[in-house]
Formats: sequence, structure tokens, C-alpha cells
Amino acid sequence: AIAVFPGGFGTMDEMFETLTLIQTQRMAPVPFLLFGKKFWTSVINFKELANQGTISPDDTDLFHFVDTASEGWDIIRQHYTI
Repeated sequence: AIAVFPGGFGTMDEMFETLTLIQTQRMAPVPFLLFGKKFWTSVINFKELANQGTISPDDTDLFHFVDTASEGWDIIRQHYTI
């Protein structure tokens, strides 16, 4: 799993690089958790990126917004449950 917390340019650079690797299937999909939904939705409008055609609408399924460790853990467990 990958957990990303609010940060600046370096954090966003690493986040987008990793999402690109997953998007282009150069990396296996893993639970990708963005902690702090309010932060992430206020600094990056992911839906608008999809609306503008710069990412696929399905690309917003590559990550999950979470606010607590418990929420993150639930997503990780669901991903690895067979």
C-alpha cells in the first residue's frame, strides 16, 4: 500500500509519478491512500482533470481518500481479500 499525506511539490511529484506507473501498468495496482480528503480535494481537482480529458475518468479509481488509519486499513484489507 502507498499512503500519501498532505505536502508540497516533492510529495506531489512522487504521488503523480507513482500514479502514472500504476496508470500505465508499469507497476501493479496497490491500495493508494490519500490522507486528508479536504486537503487533496481543495488543492487538486481530480474530477476536473477527468472532465478536461487530461486523465481518464477511470483514473480516479486508482486512489482513495481517507481521513483515518482505520479507513485506510479497511481499504488495504479489501484489496488483499481473495
